[in-house]
Amino acid sequence: MTDNSSSTSISRRALLGAFAATTVAAAPTYSKAFGLLRGSGDIRRVKMYSARTGEKIDMIYWVDGDYIKDAVREVNHFMRDWRTGDVKHIDLRTVDIMAAAHNLLDVSEPYMLLSGYRSPKTNAMLRRRSSGVAKNSLHLKGQAADLRLASRSVSQMGRAAMSCRAGGVGKYSGSNFVHMDCGPVRSWGG
Repeated sequence: MTDNSSSTSISRRALLGAFAATTVAAAPTYSKAFGLLRGSGDIRRVKMYSARTGEKIDMIYWVDGDYIKDAVREVNHFMRDWRTGDVKHIDLRTVDIMAAAHNLLDVSEPYMLLSGYRSPKTNAMLRRRSSGVAKNSLHLKGQAADLRLASRSVSQMGRAAMSCRAGGVGKYSGSNFVHMDCGPVRSWGG
């Protein structure tokens, strides 16, 4: 990936810092601390399920600085538009933000994925139903996810995602989910 802007490098640096912070913070108390602390290298893991499709995903998708191609393909398929079946490449910066926030929350529970990639057809349908759906949503680019955890509040999830300082975070308390994306650093909702 080429870096064309300083905001991208700052976001990437902040995200890597969030992974490092969760590794160090987890070390004294978390029995399954990152492999880095055990001398076996740095890993990133994503855990999600979809109530819409019944599918589950729990995998290491990044090891020692490299994304695992088969895992990335599986993430792309899992985060597809479940209404149309359309699959798009998911921006891995979004997956990294999701994984870092999950680590900060110190939970074993997988995220419930409400929305990953959205086809133009799905996004248009959702816009007709709700004024809260953006016309040019980052979901259309595979750069956003709407997530829920039963064991954590929207506020807790939002704080964890915002602490990564690597993208947008929307808190939707009324609908009980958090939007995470790899766009500009910003936050909204309550």
